[in-house]
Amino acid sequence: MKNSTKHISSSPIGIFDSGLGGLSICKEIIALLPNELIIYLADSANAPYGEKSAEEIIQLSIKNTQLLLELNCKVIVVACNTATTNAISILREQFDVPFIGIEPAVKPAALQTRTGKVGVLATEGTLKSELFLSTIEQFKNRLEIIEIKGENLVRLIEAGDMVKTKPLLKKYLLPMIDAGVDNIVLGCTHYPFLIPLIREIIPDEVVIIDSGKAVAKQTQVILNSEKMLNNSLVVGEKLFYTNNDLKIFESFLSEIDIQTTLISFKSF
Repeated sequence: MKNSTKHISSSPIGIFDSGLGGLSICKEIIALLPNELIIYLADSANAPYGEKSAEEIIQLSIKNTQLLLELNCKVIVVACNTATTNAISILREQFDVPFIGIEPAVKPAALQTRTGKVGVLATEGTLKSELFLSTIEQFKNRLEIIEIKGENLVRLIEAGDMVKTKPLLKKYLLPMIDAGVDNIVLGCTHYPFLIPLIREIIPDEVVIIDSGKAVAKQTQVILNSEKMLNNSLVVGEKLFYTNNDLKIFESFLSEIDIQTTLISFKSF
């Protein structure tokens, strides 16, 4: 039986990620829906999810969802590719609230590639998930997909260490370029923060694809269809919960120009 809670249009949008990465999604949702109250949950103490077992990812996703529902969220955005691909079907079975998920944007890359070769940079948890494997199965006869596991990238981003990140990015991206890809899909919500570094490594004509704007639009569509859009003329409050160092979180928020209230919570 599903856990059910009554929600109204003034209730918040809940967003969770294994840490800071979902801020790339959150920024797009705020831009599109500025009057919505937003509650963002960063489970940085358990990052990265991509190195955990499917069962661990599912249990953490359930706990994240439970906390956001305790805060009366009306819709939940799973702003983590690994959590989406491993857990969202179970979350939808257990909880009576709309969920918006994220998965690597292989389809748009497939539609616009000229070389027929597309790179996917993602976590191990995403690349091994049933949802991702079923997605690439749809394109395997007409598309060559070069999958690269972005090992340690999430950990470095969470630590705010960009010095060690660039050599790793070269190691992961250059084989894609050598293989002739003309589109690179960022299969982790942390990775858009690396776009300036990625641009220094890859040719200008290679397209970088992430899911931020599409997820924001889908959130708007779902809220509209459920008659839960907040029509207030007042800009909504933004509350961000983290179980990690507040200073690192503050630095990321300042970079993407989000004004918010930061709240610490205990690790699961």
